Order: sequence, then structure tokens, then C-alpha cells
Amino acid sequence: MSTEEQGVQNAQNAQKVHVDGLGKRYESDRQTVQALQDVNFGVDDGEFVCIVGPSGCGKTTLFRLIAGLEDPTTGAVRLDGTPVEGPGTDRGMVFQEYGLFPWRTVRENVSFGLEEQGVEKAERGRRTSEMLELVGLDEFADAYPRELSGGMKQRVGIARALAVDPELLLMDEPFGAVDAQTRDMLHEELLSIWSETEKTVLFVTHDVEEAVTLSDRVVVMAADPGRVREVVDVDLARPRERTDAEFAEYVEHIRGLIGE
Repeated sequence: MSTEEQGVQNAQNAQKVHVDGLGKRYESDRQTVQALQDVNFGVDDGEFVCIVGPSGCGKTTLFRLIAGLEDPTTGAVRLDGTPVEGPGTDRGMVFQEYGLFPWRTVRENVSFGLEEQGVEKAERGRRTSEMLELVGLDEFADAYPRELSGGMKQRVGIARALAVDPELLLMDEPFGAVDAQTRDMLHEELLSIWSETEKTVLFVTHDVEEAVTLSDRVVVMAADPGRVREVVDVDLARPRERTDAEFAEYVEHIRGLIGE
């Protein structure tokens, strides 16, 4: 390996997430669909990166490959230099569907992953209480999901994902089911949690304004097959105002890449 190749390899290994030549093909008796082809990008430690793109570009497929819920046809995903070969507690996941257990209280839902890991009761209680305080739900610890608003349910989902102390927080359109006012509130809370925990976040969304509001960089996907069109650095101070001219320029540029 040349010095230049070694330097590239070292840089890739230093990234929290490295997506390398990733491809996914689905085959059936009737057809073959190339969902992703030669997808390449990296996410640095502590970075907030959003993935956007047109319908059918493979955003959710990419999410599932990084989560280890599916295997790639070609290429690899590496987390801290180690290939992803299945689901793991090093990745916390938050989905649009809340996925809470209706028969468990908020506290019991948040502690579920810790129970699965076999964490002792005292430490489990401490960690759960810490997460509930972090997302502002400590007063609702004994409530059941049916007693919560949509925004509160999603905060439970975030607390549950963070409770196991993952290296990477994966979020697949987590705020798509809530109203605009609640979504704006959740954006502020998520950025506050991200700043406090210093977690690496990879966030899939179809909303370009949401991506510019939240992220350090935006991975813009193209379709047929799904691939990276451009990675856009969002050089704006936080908090960001959607009425600012620079914010609007980023939104216009990304929408142009998508073809909206």
C-alpha cells in the first residue's frame, strides 16, 4: 500500500461511520431492483448528518444497512473501523413509528434495552432516570404511552435509544408523524440533547428545511439507482432561522440537487 493509500485508509478508520462502495440489489423471479449503487460517504465523531433525496432513492434502505438490519450486496459499512455485520447496541435507532410497548410505563419502555443487556437493577434505574431527565419526561415516568402526546412518545423513543449509550444514533424520519409546531419543538430539544451527549447522529428525512435546520452536513441522494449526488456542508451558526437569506440559499441549492 502506498503512503497516499495508507493516509486515505487511516482517515477512513478515524471516521465514526464510513460507508464504502455500498450497494443493495433486490432480486425476485420477476425482476431485479438496484436500490443502491456505489454509495460513499463518512460521518465524523460527534457530527450531525442528515440524508435527503427524492422518493425511491433508497434512504431507508441505506438506514437499514447502517443499522445492520439488512446485508449489503456490495461494499461495506464500518463503525469505528469495524464492519457492521448485524444489529448491535452500538447503534441506537429511532423510527417514525414510536414502537413503544403499550403495556409498559415510560420508565419501563426506556429501560427495556438495558434489561436486554442484563444491566443490574440499580444501574438500570440510574441510567433510565438520567435519560428521562435529559428528554424532560421525568415527571411522566409512570405514565403509559396512551397518556402521552405524539411528541412525548417520540421523546421516549429517543431516551430509550440513548439509554444503552450507543456510539451512533440512527433516526429514520422520526418527526414525520407530528404537527409542525411539535416538530419545531422537537428540533430544539434534539439539538440540545445532541449538544449535551456529543453523540454522532445520522438522520434520514424527506424535509429539506428540517435537514438544514439540524445538520452539520447533508448527504443528498439521487435515484435510479440510489447514490450520493452531493454532500453539502451547512456552514450556519445555531440556532438557525428559516427566514434568514443564507438558510434559504441552502434549501434552494439542495432542492435543486433533488430536483424539486
